[in-house]
Amino acid sequence: MGYLCMLLLVVLFIPSTNALQTSQTQVLLQLRKQLEFPSSLQILENYNGDFCSLSSSARMSISCQDSSVTQLKIMGDKLVKVSEFSGFAIRNNSLSESFSIDSFVTTLTRLPSLRVLSLVSLGIWGPLPDKIHRLSSLELLDLSSNCMYGSIPPAISRLVKLHTLVLDGNYFNESVPAWLDSFSNLTILSLKSNGLKGQIPFSVCKIKTLTNLALSHNELSGKLPDFSTLTGLHVLDLRENHLDSELPVMPEVLVTALLSKNSFSGKIPDQFGKLSQLQHLDLSFNHLSGTPPAALFSLPNISYLNLASNVLSGSLPNELSCSGKLGFVDISSNKFMGRLPSCLSSNSDKVVVKFGENCLSIDSQHQHQGSYCEEAIKRGKQSKGRKIAVVVAVILGACLVMLLLVVGALLLCRKFSSRTHKQHILPKLVQENIPAGVSSELLANARLISQASKLGTQGAPVYRLFTFEELKEATNGFDSSRFLGEGSMGKLYRGRLENGTSVAIRALSLVKKCSNQNLKVRLDQLSKLHHPHLVGLLGHCLDGSGQDDSSGKKVFLVYEYVPNGNYRTHLSGSFPEKVLKWSDRLQILIGVAKAVHFLHTGVITGCFNNQLKTNNILLDEHRIAKLSDYGVFIVTGEIEKFQVKGKGSKPCQQTNVQDDVYNFGFILLESLVGPIATGKGEAFLLNEMASFGSQDGRRRIVDPVVLTTCSQESLSIVISITKRCLSPEPSSRPSFEDVLWNLQYAAQVQATSDADQKSDSTS
Repeated sequence: MGYLCMLLLVVLFIPSTNALQTSQTQVLLQLRKQLEFPSSLQILENYNGDFCSLSSSARMSISCQDSSVTQLKIMGDKLVKVSEFSGFAIRNNSLSESFSIDSFVTTLTRLPSLRVLSLVSLGIWGPLPDKIHRLSSLELLDLSSNCMYGSIPPAISRLVKLHTLVLDGNYFNESVPAWLDSFSNLTILSLKSNGLKGQIPFSVCKIKTLTNLALSHNELSGKLPDFSTLTGLHVLDLRENHLDSELPVMPEVLVTALLSKNSFSGKIPDQFGKLSQLQHLDLSFNHLSGTPPAALFSLPNISYLNLASNVLSGSLPNELSCSGKLGFVDISSNKFMGRLPSCLSSNSDKVVVKFGENCLSIDSQHQHQGSYCEEAIKRGKQSKGRKIAVVVAVILGACLVMLLLVVGALLLCRKFSSRTHKQHILPKLVQENIPAGVSSELLANARLISQASKLGTQGAPVYRLFTFEELKEATNGFDSSRFLGEGSMGKLYRGRLENGTSVAIRALSLVKKCSNQNLKVRLDQLSKLHHPHLVGLLGHCLDGSGQDDSSGKKVFLVYEYVPNGNYRTHLSGSFPEKVLKWSDRLQILIGVAKAVHFLHTGVITGCFNNQLKTNNILLDEHRIAKLSDYGVFIVTGEIEKFQVKGKGSKPCQQTNVQDDVYNFGFILLESLVGPIATGKGEAFLLNEMASFGSQDGRRRIVDPVVLTTCSQESLSIVISITKRCLSPEPSSRPSFEDVLWNLQYAAQVQATSDADQKSDSTS
């Protein structure tokens, strides 16, 4: 009897596993409510089973151990768009004003066993609370693409088990924390696309476990610390900041170094030529000088080397050795003189070499005269000397002013002390320059608006008028060897301008009568179209422009030359060594969709009929997509369709926007089916659309490269939007904004899936 009583007491005091699970379930439901019921958590609605048994997807994953949640991954659909020029995250579609990030984090802390927490694109806004440190078991924290602002809370440093911290694409705008060396296990630190200011603290270099450091697209400035102490660092990304020091010594195991678009100065250290693991080095758009180490070009693993747009000078040795893995070299827009080394001047298809805008003796029509580089170097030295003199003068002047102030202060003190009984102390009034009622947040937003207003002038190529003689010289008299092809838009030639710039020249024959004045207005409209994903229009030439009637005359449009072929060629399998994975294709499609959306809504409101097809999508050396032959109808179209009127005029009918959507649907379709589409007509592709309805059909029709590199959810999103674009009813087709949103969402889903697979393989 006593034994039974003891057994009953033991049973009564054993903690209830079901009660614990119920508690955790309530927390998850509360989080869903606080996040305002995101679609990725819709599966939790009316679900009566154990949440730990839910199958994971790219948008939601819950893992448990001992009836406690250990992993929570949620990807929302509240996209945060990042400016391509300023690097600032711009909030779009965040959670409502009633959302409280403090209450949200408090709820999260009721999951004390969490080891992995990933909350991406959920519209979470507000300053991140200190209480996040209560999740003491965290090993991975990813809060990217949200709307958090202010400083990164110091309490995060108490998460001693953390090995991955990702806060990309938020509004954090204070300095990079100085307490980062408190982490003893951190391997990945990514704070990209925020507004972080000040210097990179030396404490970063004390995180001995760090392998990836990404601080690009911020407002960082000043001197770099000595990264050589980070003996395990493989990836360093500091692009697009305001860093202005000399380059420090780098870790010997570095694989990727992205330091472009800063203000680095001085010489490239010889130590860079000893980084045997280095594969990708980008030092472009800085102020680096001197002659680069010859060993850079022969590093055993180097495949990408970009030194463009610096003030590098001297002569590269003719016996320079180049690595067998080198695929891209850019030394253009520097002050190099002498001969181009033989390993860079070969016509091998395996390596792309850019060397224009120097003073090299090779191909002189594409180079400056030697005196140009000598004078530029001389001016640089003089400027440096003047800067030193100015600094010395400023220091001496400051000392003199301080001395005068001290003397003046002593005299005033003596004067006032003798007249204290006669004087009254008047309060000092300081008038602020900030108008009353204007908040600091509004001023910050005004700063973003000011930056956005400059987008029309940033990165735009200089547009100019060309003479027919210039174009004849550039194409060797329009020689057949320079002929690239012919289509409905006229013949296309490759040329090289006198300054070394490679160009593509489109010869358009005008059929309709049009006055030169009207034609020049059209060309002026076309010249205003600048976008990172449009082939840059450099200028034009009117053949026979002295006559007022341009009927039967030609217009030559001069574009930048994009070297890596067109999208259709890559999809056809012509380059097996350059296979486009699903994630690559999504980035190309997103780029083109951004360009077309700009054409529909940008400088020329309603620019449609944009010749959307895969062979008009060109890829540069970085596989960045650029749309060609856009807006040509502005020049060749009927006069009635393009009247020079007020701001409200449109070049063509609004219904044509659906033509662009429909044509883009075929681009999506070819991206899905790959080589099977080569040489097939529209009817064939439309018939094959039915195959997407089943898994067997997809396996039969979808490109195997896509099937083996995509997540099913990402693929389904693109298939769905493709079907809508190709709807026979124009009114049923989506807007281009809708198309772009779906593609960006598919890319986010795919990126999460890829990261999960990488994490699993590492584990």
